[in-house]
Amino acid sequence: MQIFATTTSLMAHQREAVTKVQPSRVGALFMDMGTGKSRTSIELAARRHTKIDKVVWFAPVSLKLSVAEEIRKHTDCGDICVFDNKTSVRNLPKVRWYIVGIESMSSSVRVIAAVNQLVTERTMIILDESSYIKGHNSQRTERLTFICAKSKYRLILTGTPLSQGVVDLFAQMRFLSPKILGYNSFYSFAANHLEYSDRFPGKIVRAHNTEWLAAKINPYVYQVRKQDCIDLPPKHYSTKWFDMTRAQGEAYDAIKDHFMEILDQMDNWNSHQVFKLFSSLQQVVSGFYHERTGRDKWLMHEYNSNRPDLLAEIISEIPEDERVIIWAKYMYDIDQICRVLDGKPYVVYTGQQNERQKEEAKQKFKAGNARFFIATPSSGGHGLTLNEASTVIFYNNGFKYSERIQAEDRCHRIGQDKKVHYIDIVCCDSIDERIMSALNDKQDTLHSFQAEIDEVQGNKDKIKEMIRRL
Repeated sequence: MQIFATTTSLMAHQREAVTKVQPSRVGALFMDMGTGKSRTSIELAARRHTKIDKVVWFAPVSLKLSVAEEIRKHTDCGDICVFDNKTSVRNLPKVRWYIVGIESMSSSVRVIAAVNQLVTERTMIILDESSYIKGHNSQRTERLTFICAKSKYRLILTGTPLSQGVVDLFAQMRFLSPKILGYNSFYSFAANHLEYSDRFPGKIVRAHNTEWLAAKINPYVYQVRKQDCIDLPPKHYSTKWFDMTRAQGEAYDAIKDHFMEILDQMDNWNSHQVFKLFSSLQQVVSGFYHERTGRDKWLMHEYNSNRPDLLAEIISEIPEDERVIIWAKYMYDIDQICRVLDGKPYVVYTGQQNERQKEEAKQKFKAGNARFFIATPSSGGHGLTLNEASTVIFYNNGFKYSERIQAEDRCHRIGQDKKVHYIDIVCCDSIDERIMSALNDKQDTLHSFQAEIDEVQGNKDKIKEMIRRL
């Protein structure tokens, strides 16, 4: 007996994906954001109705309710259990769909025990945003791989399968089956495919035999880019600039001087120092700085900044009937944005809220009861569909290209019928420009800067000159 029926039609590329992946018991949908990975996964589950008795769908905690919404949208089944802070072995309902937060597999013994009881050989596993298990030796990866190995049917989904190169491939393919690549350990995989730096332990400088890897995974993977399968309106980009205030400029230069002094005391300039430098400079151009004054002691500095004023100016130029998404990196930014929007209808979506609060914020925006959706990419950059907006403001940017493109595509996906306008707020002659340059080159900011440091081979004078130019 069929456990549920689908109620919506597949698009052409989704039919291709099902045709490609269905013959194998395991598979990967490496489909760009907004191309309908969820709908494709639901179809694969429906077509295996005689071979499975339930589906366990792992997704980032922030997406659990969105996944449930997708299931209800595309099927006649409301028989869904979304794991919450009370779900345990003792109170597991007997339903057709179970949705579990991936992060819980790192921290919750209660959830791990419940999942372990649920998964059998007749369970279909869907692992959404499989880049969450790219760390081959993390607790989360090991637990998910071990528990889900009991299931005959496993599917992984992501729009960014190799955000750091082929090193990300091993854990995701091992989750599906170690037979795909033929390696039982990461070290065997690395010995055949990864070349490490002699000067910087753990740093990968080159990948080998990538064509062989592509051939090995090809039977199990369906991959598609959004521009090749969906006729969406174009994206339009613009940049708005502002200058640092005098106080920001003085603090900015002082931080660069401080890190050059640290460099004089070090043999090698490592990635940790790069992160601290970039984060400190970015905080200053955002109007604040957290100075460490002792163990677990911090001093908060605030500076007058033109960034909030520029945001207010941008908003004043947007037609009042247009909905707007505003992305910001820091909670300090969120507070500043809320002050700018005081008296206007907005919702906030951040990691400091619980699932219920975030869901309420999302639904309020989608229903048209809020014009502005303010969020951090780390909490809202995955899985959300916000096609109600066609204007997106990046108050500032993070260091990761994958995080930026995820945030962009929240409103540039199936169902969007307007041209989407992206506006970046950038501080002149600052770290902001370095970040934008890396993102425009589709690179991670920290990795690109570290690569330049590696090229000068520890020449401190050259590294100092690179810091001065930031």
